[in-house]
Amino acid sequence: MAQKTFYITADAGIHARPATQLVNQASQFASDITLQYKEKSVNLKSIMGVMSLGIPSDAEITIAAEGSDAEEALQALEDVIKKEELGK
Repeated sequence: MAQKTFYITADAGIHARPATQLVNQASQFASDITLQYKEKSVNLKSIMGVMSLGIPSDAEITIAAEGSDAEEALQALEDVIKKEELGK
């Protein structure tokens, strides 16, 4: 399993539009991908799961991927986070 931790710096946190972009990107990969915030972990391919976390600005999240394309998935998701200026 591969994973990366990010710090959300966007003022609005992860709201509907960036959550949709993350879900769409994650859905392109075969790997199982989860998003962890505080004590909760959700499937990153589920918009309802991601939105249920209510991730605010200054939050620390971890994205984990397990499968044949896990590293590629993490890199693509990191690219979305940086491109959308969600965090670092």
